[in-house]
Amino acid sequence: MKAWVLRFQAALAELSPEEIALLLSVGLVLGVFPIMGFPTVFCLLAAFGLRLNWAALQLLNNISSPLQLALLVPLARTGHRVCGGAALPGGSWAGVIGVAALHAVTGWACICIPAGAVLYVSLVFFLRTRMSPRALAS
Repeated sequence: MKAWVLRFQAALAELSPEEIALLLSVGLVLGVFPIMGFPTVFCLLAAFGLRLNWAALQLLNNISSPLQLALLVPLARTGHRVCGGAALPGGSWAGVIGVAALHAVTGWACICIPAGAVLYVSLVFFLRTRMSPRALAS
């Protein structure tokens, strides 16, 4: 098995169920932010702000990159609907791309942030019931 996988498993073994759930939910929610480059910065800031393992958070960010691309159009469509179906400005590509990015970020905020909260609560419940008391004590 690769050395980084063993180190990642060892790092997770030292965390509480709440910390694992927070790491996974924050990493996935921030990792699918629809503007390229921003998830890396957001994950780094979240790691320092929430005192999470920054390497594990960046790993989750990188793993979720394909999901970020897959969700780009659905999030933009959702944001377009939330914004009242405003027409895209004509004339310049920069204006069209800017409004589409704004719609994608709006869709992300409306869908991914609540989904991340649900994911956190679900993971805490699941991990608390699945982890043995001996594993938590040691």
